[in-house]
Amino acid sequence: MNATSKRVVTFLGVILWASMALHYPSTAQTTRGADVAVVVNSETPVTDLSLSEVRKVLLGERQYWNSKLPVVLLIRAPAARERDVVLRVIYQMSEAQFKQYWVAKIFRAEAASPPRIVYSNDMQYELLTALPGSIAFVDSRNIRPGVKVLRVDGHMPGEKDYPLR
Repeated sequence: MNATSKRVVTFLGVILWASMALHYPSTAQTTRGADVAVVVNSETPVTDLSLSEVRKVLLGERQYWNSKLPVVLLIRAPAARERDVVLRVIYQMSEAQFKQYWVAKIFRAEAASPPRIVYSNDMQYELLTALPGSIAFVDSRNIRPGVKVLRVDGHMPGEKDYPLR
């Protein structure tokens, strides 16, 4: 398969992904729950990010942690509270805007693929521990061993000024 064919297949996959998500909009509760922790694979060489740095990672503007370790974005499927918090606080986009953003980014060849969608906490942790460079967002009450919780703007989940609520 040549490079053009790969781009077309990837683009069509993103279109399918976006159209499915638009037909199944998020229904997660927007009431206050636990903080949403930013977690990475335990080998990822980062411990603290500003909220603007987290946003750059999620927008695909920062694609590498270092020269050898690519960022692997994991995001919960629509209807997950963690996804709603990420869209509202970090992306500052609606579900439709998020889909459109990634379709356009793939089309312009600014990214190879959209964030990987995870459908459960188990799947998320399996990928986090297996994929070096992966980053995800989890309910702070569900943090498991084997991952690293990052400080955001100098604060850990549960602290007064933690921004992801």
